[in-house]
Amino acid sequence: MPFTVTRGLSDVRPRPYPVVTIGNFDGHHRGHRALLQTVVETARAAQGTAIVLTFDPHPVRVLAPHVDLRFLTSAEEKLARFRAAGIDEVVFLEFTPALAAMTPEQFADGVLHRGLNTAEIFVGEHFAFGKGRAGRVADLVRFGAIYGFSVHPVAPVTLDGGVVSSTRIRQLIQAGRMPEAAALLGRAYGIGGTVMPGRQQGQALGWPTANLPVPAQRVIPPDGVYAARADCESTIYDAIAYIGTRPTFGTGERLIEVNLLDQRRDLYGTHVFVEFIERLRGDCTFDSPEELSAQIGRDVDRARISLRRHSQGVP
Repeated sequence: MPFTVTRGLSDVRPRPYPVVTIGNFDGHHRGHRALLQTVVETARAAQGTAIVLTFDPHPVRVLAPHVDLRFLTSAEEKLARFRAAGIDEVVFLEFTPALAAMTPEQFADGVLHRGLNTAEIFVGEHFAFGKGRAGRVADLVRFGAIYGFSVHPVAPVTLDGGVVSSTRIRQLIQAGRMPEAAALLGRAYGIGGTVMPGRQQGQALGWPTANLPVPAQRVIPPDGVYAARADCESTIYDAIAYIGTRPTFGTGERLIEVNLLDQRRDLYGTHVFVEFIERLRGDCTFDSPEELSAQIGRDVDRARISLRRHSQGVP
């Protein structure tokens, strides 16, 4: 069955035995992966269709626009991970004030029953839906009995004494605790972008870098220097990355700068995905370019040690 992306219920086509889950799945972390795997396995066993129902924009953008919500995955990355997980169809539902005003039963009937023809639905134990998030799993079970779909509550995945959640991961990344965030994600946290021309300051120092813009609305680790890995055209390189404004040269635009260790490549215009493995130090100002260059040399040595220590990745 080909992977399908559908926008709006009016474009949903009849599919065999729809097995559905609902959520935003920001980060595609270990908890998300376990839930999606269950949905896919259930759909395959029934020769049915594994469907993710998600929302655009994120409900917080509509319900609490003052909140500065940052995301762990781009829209493109999220879709790629759904596809890799074996999901057959992703249905984007526009989150509007009208949708937010639907009662739990209106949502169960209009969206899950009439819209998707849901046969089975898998949701987290604390799933809430409908106006004011008034609907709970018990309500969903009751509506399922009325409208002909079965409901499966799924226990959260826990790790290191807490529930694996996007909120917890955001907090770890914003604190620069990259190995801990990677343990919850099941992979190192990364950001991608197209390499843009820079001021050639790294080149002049003997450490040429590829410059990436800091993407809007993404969770960004704190400024500083990181042991990193960079995916350039499907080849993975050991790297060192810097996030900041280069205060030694006067405050400038905040950028992500990446140096591929032991490589010399012209990457202008190339898409590079950078994984931040471990934070080595914070940002700081140096008295001279020469002092900065010497520090980068020490940073590179530390990055090599860190990358060897994390060479097996995250299981």
